[in-house]
Amino acid sequence: MKITVRSASMPLHGTIIVPGDKSISHRAVMLGALSDGTTHVSGFLNGADCLSTISCFRKMGVEIALSPDESEVVIHGKGMHGLTAPKDILDCGNSGTTTRLLTGILSAQAFTSVITGDESIQKRPMKRVMLPLREMGADIRSIYENDCAPMEIHGKRLHGITYVSPVASAQVKSSILFAGLYADGSTTVIEPSLSRDHSERMLQALGASVQTEILPDGRAKITVEPCRSLTAYPGTLEIPGDISSAAYFISAAMLVKGSDLVIRNVGINPTRAGILEAYQSMGADITLENKRLAGSEEMADIHVRYHKLHGTEIGGVLIPRLIDELPVIAAVAASAEGETIIRDASELKVKESNRIRAMVEGLMKTGISADETEDGMVIHGQGTDLKIQSTEIDTKKDHRIAMTFAVLALAGDLNTAITLKDAECIRISYPSFFEDFKKVVDNRECL
Repeated sequence: MKITVRSASMPLHGTIIVPGDKSISHRAVMLGALSDGTTHVSGFLNGADCLSTISCFRKMGVEIALSPDESEVVIHGKGMHGLTAPKDILDCGNSGTTTRLLTGILSAQAFTSVITGDESIQKRPMKRVMLPLREMGADIRSIYENDCAPMEIHGKRLHGITYVSPVASAQVKSSILFAGLYADGSTTVIEPSLSRDHSERMLQALGASVQTEILPDGRAKITVEPCRSLTAYPGTLEIPGDISSAAYFISAAMLVKGSDLVIRNVGINPTRAGILEAYQSMGADITLENKRLAGSEEMADIHVRYHKLHGTEIGGVLIPRLIDELPVIAAVAASAEGETIIRDASELKVKESNRIRAMVEGLMKTGISADETEDGMVIHGQGTDLKIQSTEIDTKKDHRIAMTFAVLALAGDLNTAITLKDAECIRISYPSFFEDFKKVVDNRECL
């Protein structure tokens, strides 16, 4: 499916609420299924990825009910040892989170399972979780012997390890921690810097023993103790709005002159909110209002006003805190004065697409000068005189590339239009994106 997005004729104004956080939605289902008791969830993201997680756990005997609009979920937990052998292959769709985190859980179950995903998932590297899990005693085989899905997993008794991860990856860390719940001793993950910590927060809320320590050299040390049982979350687990989804509207307001926009109820977990820090380093006018807690997660209303930007350098420990937002940050950098350098981001190469290449190719097609580097990109900003050429963008079936160029199209002159190939991929993380898009764009004919 192709969708054409035209430039905004007026500034963006108003208030918007984005769907629930994808990362937290996944974990609510997984840990709710392993808990004793019933978990009630509100603000669930009904994107294709999170629905894949629900599908997998239903195949293992977990009763999960969805409200008609799929924003509320009731998970009837089976306990840590209550999952049953699936009769069918566990299909994770396009979800890397489902695939990697579930691999950790399956490694300790008393049955054999096969886990796979779509064409994209079958190309994404799984060795990064297979290696540490095998150190714990897991029996995992890449069926095509290419260190990718599909994987056959024979559940085994696991032992605790200390694993020094070469990458700061919440998926790798969470897979090991989830397996560590079943181990015969403490399990520790040491990562180069602290990646998003939703798993640790939710595990603690459900009664698990998890400790995080920042070492003198900046590395993060996370330890989980063996756990006999998890207790279902008391009351209703409220999931805040996804900052990765909010990022597109924050960015749109920064690209379209005169914009003044509020995105309400957004999760601002410090391990996820790196985009705010990056944008403020570019001179953005962003304020956090009405700060509060949603369960164990912080959230706030994000108020964005258009402001002149300048180039910056983004790298180091900031990268894990904004890895999913880097494509749209690169697009916004086109409207900054001077160069913006993104480095230490080689992880972008192994997402749903090679996002470094996809962004550089796409930006150049719109007339924006950008260079691909070994571990990132350089964007040569045009400042407030940003000019965008009409073109068609190959989204590579990557939801974040598609939404990024939809937002960039708004900054064009009158009659500028960007056509998105395979735009349906947006349903993976944000099914209502274009509906929400129209709510804040004065040009109702933008699509």
